[in-house]
Amino acid sequence: MAIQRMDNVLFVVDDLDAVLSFFVELGMEVEGRMPVEGEWVERVIGLTGVRQEIAVLRVPDGPGRIELAKFHTPEAVGGEPPNPPVNARGIRRVMFAVDDLDEVLARLLPRGGELIGEVVRYEDAYRLCYVRGPEGIIVGLAEQLG
Repeated sequence: MAIQRMDNVLFVVDDLDAVLSFFVELGMEVEGRMPVEGEWVERVIGLTGVRQEIAVLRVPDGPGRIELAKFHTPEAVGGEPPNPPVNARGIRRVMFAVDDLDEVLARLLPRGGELIGEVVRYEDAYRLCYVRGPEGIIVGLAEQLG
């Protein structure tokens, strides 16, 4: 048996609307948004009294998905300082290939995005940058050259 695919990456957030808006502006499409609660979710995630709202976004015409979860009960807990640096242990970023890096940045920065470092050119292959979005989520952007 082999892995079939990576289904999604989860971000637990406090402001679901702001983070959802940021990823929609990036170009992701909302696949669904709904409340999630009950015994089945409590059993699978190992918490009791779960009441949350989730949103699932997908890459247009691609297999990649992001799931956003806002926990109402039990309340989300913070396990690290706000806005940890890129070299902090754990999941630090999600990377997207984009057609026009400058155009994407122009849309994300007014939505709470903050450029980390600089836009750089890697040889003749890519232009790359990291953007910190709402709630400190780091998004890598890569524009293929040529």
